[in-house]
Amino acid sequence: MHLDDVDLAGDWQARWIMKDEIVSVEFAASEGELTSAVGVNRYAAGDAVLTGSTGDRWCVSRARFDAKYRPVGSARPGEPGRYRNVPAPIRGKQMTEAFSVARSAGGDVLQGAAGDWLVEYAPGDHGIVARARFDEVYRAV
Repeated sequence: MHLDDVDLAGDWQARWIMKDEIVSVEFAASEGELTSAVGVNRYAAGDAVLTGSTGDRWCVSRARFDAKYRPVGSARPGEPGRYRNVPAPIRGKQMTEAFSVARSAGGDVLQGAAGDWLVEYAPGDHGIVARARFDEVYRAV
């Protein structure tokens, strides 16, 4: 099932969730793509390429990364190193069947399995988190 025009704010099955994770970050020297656990992630030069505590890899646009992650330890903003996300409540919904969703309008299409979570970072900004990873780094709020 492909999901279009997703708005979890109006979905009674959606829950408030929060992630708390330290990730390893590199900044892309040029545009490219990586294949994450849920699909292809395209990135531009300067975007953040993250490796999570569970080994999963994904990318985040530079503007979004700078707003949502802070350096940990000796890392300096904008340099490769370890970063922690700024914990903030987002909406999530555990799906009961396989599904797909675009990260953003016209963006990469991600694929999820039954039991995976659809997450909404902001209106029109979506992701998929595999169930095992969700259980490791997310909690209900």
